[in-house]
This record gives sequence, C-alpha cells and structure tokens, in this order.
Amino acid sequence: MADSSFDVVSKVDKMEADNALNQARKEVEQRYDFKNVGASIETSGEKVLIKANTEERAKAVLDVYESKLIKRGISLKSIDAGDPYASGKEYRIEISMKDGIDQDAAKKINKLIRDEGPKSVKSQIQGDELRVQSKSRDDLQATMALLKNADLDVSLQFVNFR
Repeated sequence: MADSSFDVVSKVDKMEADNALNQARKEVEQRYDFKNVGASIETSGEKVLIKANTEERAKAVLDVYESKLIKRGISLKSIDAGDPYASGKEYRIEISMKDGIDQDAAKKINKLIRDEGPKSVKSQIQGDELRVQSKSRDDLQATMALLKNADLDVSLQFVNFR
C-alpha cells in the first residue's frame, strides 16, 4: 500500500483579508469615537497602514481590524503588527501578512513531529511548507491533532490529504 500524506502550510486567504480590511475601514469611518482624530486604515503595497493622531486611537483602529480578521476566520498569528511610531503629527502602525512557513518554524514543527508524533510518520521540509507521510491514515490524523494543539507562533492549515 502506498504512503498517505498531507501538507502543512501557512497561507492567508487574500480575499478574506481584503474583506476584513474593507469592513474595518467602514467601521472606522462611521464610528463616533474615530471622528476628528485622523483615524484611517488602508493598504500600502503588501502592507496595511493604520494612521491616527494619537497612539491610543491607532491601537483602537488595530483592535477593530483584528476583530474583523477573527470574524473572517483569519488567525492573528498570521499578521505581524509593528509598534505605533510617530510620523510628523500622526502615529502609524504597519501590519504585514505572514505567508508561508519560515525555516525556523518548519524545523521546530519537524522536530515536534519526530519527538512526539507517531513513530511511523515521516516529515520533510519543501520550501515554505511541510510534507508529512505515513502508511497509516490514523497516524496522520494523530499528527494533525498534535500540531493543532501545539503552541506554535504560526497559523497552520492542512491540505492535500491523500
């Protein structure tokens, strides 16, 4: 019997992220506590840029954006929000989306599977994703459960289960 396998990836659905951004933008434009504070949220290339005239208002806009991401099913582990910094008379926060699993996280996941996973499971790093293989589908499902319950700093999805 051939080996069964699945891929561990970390991807952000761009359409859902855009929808969350548009919802957050609408809420910021309409809410009373954001009037006359120069609060805005917009895309700037691959990044999301939050602007406001105080640090607290900028953080409040970030909270609105994070709540919209959660409602859209995007994990907060997949965004990288910087600290507020002053730029002229306003404060800015830059947010970037993490796409793919970086080498350090991939090695950590690989080690976790080797140390705590079922013995028949093999894993290998392929670029920005991991391929996990085993003869037993039950062992693969146990490995998925192990990775879901692990406290990793990366948002994981499981694809190509065959």
